[in-house]
Amino acid sequence: MPLTLTDFNVADADDVRPALTACLAVPRWVDAILEHRPYESREALIAAAERPLSSDEIRQAMAAHPRIGEQPADGWARSEQSGVDNADAFVAANAEYEAKFGHVYLVCASGRSGEELLKILQARLDNDAATELAVAGRELLKIAELRLAKAVTA
Repeated sequence: MPLTLTDFNVADADDVRPALTACLAVPRWVDAILEHRPYESREALIAAAERPLSSDEIRQAMAAHPRIGEQPADGWARSEQSGVDNADAFVAANAEYEAKFGHVYLVCASGRSGEELLKILQARLDNDAATELAVAGRELLKIAELRLAKAVTA
């Protein structure tokens, strides 16, 4: 259930930590968001989410994400991937991607079609490992910002 910004600002850290972890499973990021409360506006809170992530943090956070094309049982990932109507096409593409990079393909899927997501995956196969990890980190932050906007209302 979403919190108002006022409630978020005054809530016990242990009460909001699970919601923040659902936005991005990186303890340092969660701690930083909590430590900078109170936020003057929802926009300030969302802007605070834009924090650089280390390579280890990116890998850690990716482990909490389902593969694109696999329908998660519930939660935000299910609605974010609702445009993916070509799950079968992702099986081979995900396998190729994971064999090359050693982690799941991560992209901010919200509002994108399955066809678009598959084209992005195929284009990103041309990246080297370091570039792809950085791209995945930027996508993680986009997802975190969207989820934080859903978790905390005006």
